[in-house]
Formats: sequence, C-alpha cells, structure tokens
Amino acid sequence: MRPPPPPSSANTTGGEDTATSFSDIHHDILRSHILIRLDGPALASASCVCSHLRALSSDERLWADVSRSTWPSINAPRVCRVISSFPGGHRSFFADAYPLLADGGGSPSTAQPPPPDLRRRSSELISAVDIRYRGQLIFSKTAETETETGWFRCSPFLINMLEPKDAVPTPVPFPSPDEACGDLGDSLRLSWVLIDPEGRRAMDLSSTAPVSIQRHWLTGEVHARFATVLSSGERGTAAERVACTIAVTCGGSRRGTMQVSEVNVQVEDMEGTYLNGGNSLVILRRAMEGKRGKKTRGEEEEEEGRRRYEDFLERRRERRERRARAEWALDAVCVGFGSAALVVFWLFILCR
Repeated sequence: MRPPPPPSSANTTGGEDTATSFSDIHHDILRSHILIRLDGPALASASCVCSHLRALSSDERLWADVSRSTWPSINAPRVCRVISSFPGGHRSFFADAYPLLADGGGSPSTAQPPPPDLRRRSSELISAVDIRYRGQLIFSKTAETETETGWFRCSPFLINMLEPKDAVPTPVPFPSPDEACGDLGDSLRLSWVLIDPEGRRAMDLSSTAPVSIQRHWLTGEVHARFATVLSSGERGTAAERVACTIAVTCGGSRRGTMQVSEVNVQVEDMEGTYLNGGNSLVILRRAMEGKRGKKTRGEEEEEEGRRRYEDFLERRRERRERRARAEWALDAVCVGFGSAALVVFWLFILCR
C-alpha cells in the first residue's frame, strides 16, 4: 500500500493551487501600507525579492520620503530641485549619500593624473547638515558654497554653517559638566551630505559619531570632531591621505539648554596642513566618483569611522617622526662638516 500524500498548505479545491503571491496583493496596499514603512536599506532589499516588488520599490515618492526622513535638511526647495535632476532622482541620491565611502574614499592608485571628467570645475557645492542628540533633531541647515573664485581656490578650504558669533538654541538640556563629554560622545550624531549639483553626485563626509570629544576647561563648551579619511594624492606625499574634519561646538545657554555655536568642515593632509579650496575640490570630486563601502550596523559603522581616523593620526605621527629623524641626521652632518672645516682651518694656521 502506498503511503498517503503529504498534506498541502494550498487550497486544493477543484484541483487548483490557489497560493497567494506578492502579485496577488494590490499594489496600492503594498505601497501605502508596507513599503512606505521601510527605511532605505530595507526598501533596497525588498526590490531584490521579485520583479513586482522591484517595480513598486522604484517609486520616486518612496525614495523621496526615505531621503527626507534620513536627512531633513534636504527639504530646502533648491536642494529638492537638484536631487530631482539626479539620474535616478532620490534613489540615486540615497545610493550616493547613505553608504560609507570605501576605505580611502576612492582608488588607491592616484599617482596618475585625474581623468578629464574629474578636472572639470564645479561652480558650487551644497552642504546639507543634520545633527541629532539622542535621536532628536537639534540642528538642520543647508549652505551653498561658490567654488569658482580665486579666493576660494587659493584660500584654505573651509565651509562654515554658522557665523562666528551665531548660536542656534536647541530644546534639549545641556548635560552637567562632569557628564558632558561622555554624554555627547554617546548621543551626538551628525551627517554632512556634500552635493555637486553639476556632477549630480553626493556623499556623506561625516563619521556619524564623534571621533574625538573634548571639554574646554574655561568655558565648559564641548568640542566634538567628526572625520572621514580619503586617499587622494601621489604615494609618499603629504596628501596621500587626507581627513575631512568636521568641528562642532556645543555649550549651555543661560536657561540650561544646549546651543550649537560652531559647525564647519576643513580638509587637512598628513602634515597637519589645511588644503586650499582648489586641491580640496579635486579630492572631494574624486571621492564622489569613487566606490562606496558596505553600509553596516550603526555601532560597526561608528567603530569603523574611529578606526580610520586613528589610523590616519598614527600615520601622521610616524611621518612626523621620520621627518624629525631626517632633520636631526641632516643637522648632525652639517655640524660634522662644520667642525671638520674648523679643525682643518686651525691646522692650516698652525702649520704656516
């Protein structure tokens, strides 16, 4: 006797399989009740499940909602128009700005001159900055930086989101002096999305979490630093690796609430020298055109950012030590030649 067939989960009424698939669910239900609740990585993963979900996940409105919730600063009208001009709209923008830059931020083989498309000049850069404290948005602003003038190209690269004496109040209380550094180091998160309107590319310059944090002994203000390390320059030069460092200063107001008084970004090389606008622009555009790394979980991403910056500082320290040893050796040789010349001179005088 043959064993009975295994039970089937499908409805076999009438001898037909009536299992439900994604294509049987109305697209309005999928879009309005399921896909709209996903974040960017989950939405990208859903698009790989089947062709039906891929078509629904390509909706520009979904990616616009995801991008705006991730970076509220891009809600500015000008930024929205720029992002809409990207090849894939907000989806292309998210693919550029969300993942980590690959280790080094581009091809490590940079001894060759940049391709012609990297040599073209961008007339401006747009910065979209968002700062969160314990998940709450406390600072959101965009800034447009003109890049064609000689002053920009010859002066040190610097983008300030605030005027020197401006301070932005926030609704959150400032931590006590003893807990300020630890609390802000654990709870402060920043994104600095740099957009090239002409090249229609973008990238995030921030390490998300601070790579270093210090409290000023006199004013009590907390200085947090975020950084992304890029490889751009001929090997063996000071610009082989550069760091885009973002400085954020937070302090307490008279009411006891936190206020943000400084938000700026600069580019420094392995000698500790701040690069000018022209050289920085080439490096930043190369990074925008480069590869993106894998987006990891929050803690892994933050640890990776700190590791890259610590490695950059270690390389800088080793470079300075090598230079100091070389200068010491050169000084020793000069002193030796001088001493020898002096001895020969006195011998010549005595032997006359």
